[in-house]
Amino acid sequence: MTGALVVGVGMRAGADAGDILDAVRAVAAEVEIACLATVDRRAEEPGLVAAAAELGVPVVAFTPDELAAVAVPNPSVRTAAALGTPSVAEAAALRAATGGRLVVRKRVVGEITVATAVFGGR
Repeated sequence: MTGALVVGVGMRAGADAGDILDAVRAVAAEVEIACLATVDRRAEEPGLVAAAAELGVPVVAFTPDELAAVAVPNPSVRTAAALGTPSVAEAAALRAATGGRLVVRKRVVGEITVATAVFGGR
């Protein structure tokens, strides 16, 4: 998937698919997206599932422990207290990009937090 981005998504339960799509498009614009990545407890949220379907990509999920093991530039004390990991968007993007690097650090668009990473070696 040369040039494809992984988009990490952090959100509250019940987030709207349109809001998620707006946030993803704000950071990924016209770039090919490989997947949306998030914490496991949000992976089956209807809005996220609908946004992924609209983009034609899978949702990849990680446990809070898996995400907490990823070093990120912008950890959040509030996220750590609520979910058991100091990062969702950045950590999920990096974890799903397997050895990749962040190209867009976490960015809040409305109530959705997004970050993007490219796969290792790109």
